[in-house]
Amino acid sequence: MSRRIAPHLPPWLAHALHAQRGPVPWSAVTRGALSAGPLLLVAVQTGLTSLGVVAAIAAMLAGINDRPGSRRVSVKRIGVPALGGAVGLVVGTYTGQGTGAVVLTVVLTAVGLVAGGMSAVGPVASAVGTQLLVGAAIGAGMPLPEPGWERALAYLAGAGWLLVLRLVLPTPGSLAGDFRFDGEREAVAGVYEAVAELLDAVGGPDAIRRRAALTAALDHAQDALAGPRLRRYASSSTERRLHAQYAAALPLAEAATALAWAEEAIAERASEGPRRLAAAVRGNTHTGPLPAPARSAPALRALDDALLHAAEVFDQGRGGDLHTRPRGAGDRLRAAFGTAGREYGLRVALCFGASSAVAQALHQSQWYGQHEHWYWLPATAVFLVKPDLGPLVSRVLNRAAGTVLGALLFAGLAAVLPRPEGLIALVALSGALIPVATRHFAAQTAVATVLVLALVMVGGEPQASAGRIGETLLACAIVLITGHLPMPGQRGGGVRARLAAAGDAAYAYLTHVLDEADTPRIGTSGTPSDHRATRWTLRREAYRTLAEARSAISLAAHELPALARHTEGADEVADLLERLVDTTTACAVHLDDTGRIGPRHKERLTAVLSELAGRGERVGLRPPRDTPRRLVPRQATFAPSRGPARSPKLSTPLEQGAPPLAAPAESPSTSSTRAPAGTPRARTGRRSLTGKRCLPRR
Repeated sequence: MSRRIAPHLPPWLAHALHAQRGPVPWSAVTRGALSAGPLLLVAVQTGLTSLGVVAAIAAMLAGINDRPGSRRVSVKRIGVPALGGAVGLVVGTYTGQGTGAVVLTVVLTAVGLVAGGMSAVGPVASAVGTQLLVGAAIGAGMPLPEPGWERALAYLAGAGWLLVLRLVLPTPGSLAGDFRFDGEREAVAGVYEAVAELLDAVGGPDAIRRRAALTAALDHAQDALAGPRLRRYASSSTERRLHAQYAAALPLAEAATALAWAEEAIAERASEGPRRLAAAVRGNTHTGPLPAPARSAPALRALDDALLHAAEVFDQGRGGDLHTRPRGAGDRLRAAFGTAGREYGLRVALCFGASSAVAQALHQSQWYGQHEHWYWLPATAVFLVKPDLGPLVSRVLNRAAGTVLGALLFAGLAAVLPRPEGLIALVALSGALIPVATRHFAAQTAVATVLVLALVMVGGEPQASAGRIGETLLACAIVLITGHLPMPGQRGGGVRARLAAAGDAAYAYLTHVLDEADTPRIGTSGTPSDHRATRWTLRREAYRTLAEARSAISLAAHELPALARHTEGADEVADLLERLVDTTTACAVHLDDTGRIGPRHKERLTAVLSELAGRGERVGLRPPRDTPRRLVPRQATFAPSRGPARSPKLSTPLEQGAPPLAAPAESPSTSSTRAPAGTPRARTGRRSLTGKRCLPRR
């Protein structure tokens, strides 16, 4: 669709037609082709067809979760939801075999309540809830000869097979270095690239978007490096080096954000250093000479110090902290039982229970005919009722269109393909297409429909395209009705919960920076001091929770007007929180340089907090009562904590006469100011953040 037509569409329809773009993930395509199809072939050859169907379904669901990222992250992203699916399969199987329709419906409704509340915790928990419900629907509605524990083992084997492929098969570029690290290196390099792009956009209209892209890059790198491990700390030199390189990017990101906040254009050469660092990360090489900016302003001095620190880190390769605070069980329980979890759980429980009851009623009538499997209706409702998969009306439209397309396509193919060989090949082809089809919900639904219909036909069920279309449309109607029903409490609980978390993180970050201004600090030596490490952790949490709130607000804004109106004004509050966090970052950089918060920073902090106090009440944001009063910190009785890097006594003649960054870029012969890592250091020159001397400007 052309860009001229799309803006005239209503938001709910524009979202339904929007598709993600990007290169084809050939590694995931290869894994998809080797997962469900071969599993089904082995099961048919060994006479375990029904268990092979279950394993192939698990491999299909694992393929949906097989997203770009590191191997370490894939263990959690694929393996943990598979455990939830196996539990659901056991619960559904034994409950369906030992109880009647009424008790089964009550149990499935309770499972929906648990899975819905669990989905509010985070993306992985949401995937666990999805597979828990799908497994329960399949266990109760797909009669198979094997007991529940055998089905669960088959399910785990199917998902485990795809996970093994993810861990064993090489990805492009992974054979050049340490095989264990494929996505981690690219994720860390992406942070430095995002810093460079933000520096290029400073002073222009694209700065806000580039700052958001930097947050996304930091989140991605943090996830890639913080995945599950056997040991608590990094166990190899390569991993420790990557951790150190990621930690070295944090002060660079802080300085770049402060420069963007100042809205003053800088020279193009400012972004050359981060880009060379990105190339060094990708190639696992030395940095080479890094261009150094003039130290004419606090943010520019912070950028220069950060480049110096990064150069030393790349040279030494010591470990670094990821600056994350792990979420405990209490945090997860509060999210599950909070406003978002309660609203989410009630809707999922009502929708899943109603669809299960209707499916069983139809199963006992003549409408099903000779089809014994009634899992399709509740399983379809599971994907439709998931708010994190997109706006409600967009999910319904795409699910209906995708199911109709997939069912009609399968009906034509089933009429000409040989059985079971042709159907097994169709399963393998569909598994290969899933990583590409995940870019649009309708395409994903069409591919999954073809795959599941081929699986159940191999398992002995007759061709059921027409019945699947009818059940899908019925599930769409149930979810639409359930999604618009009034629930106890305030609507838009998910958005409000995300905004409240972002507000808490922003105020915690601000309070810490104000405390730094009020409290004398000890100079840095060796590694960043505790107050900076804590500050970087709080800043990461503030920006990350703000990005999550932005995503929730965007999804809510693309709902039908009847639902979108409940979250009106949330985007304005998110804008104010973003301004608050950006201003706090600028305050922190200025504080490091001068020992106090500047008048301009105080003025803008007061303004944004005043606006938040007025607009935040509508979404339940209440800033701490003492925050506005503390914007004017006590006069410090200590001298500004200026490290050796800021001492004019250490400036060389070239430094004193260096042009500011706002000047035009210099010629290549004068732009490189540091030698490659490993070069012997000169006796004179600037000092790094750690107090060690670095090469002078040339």
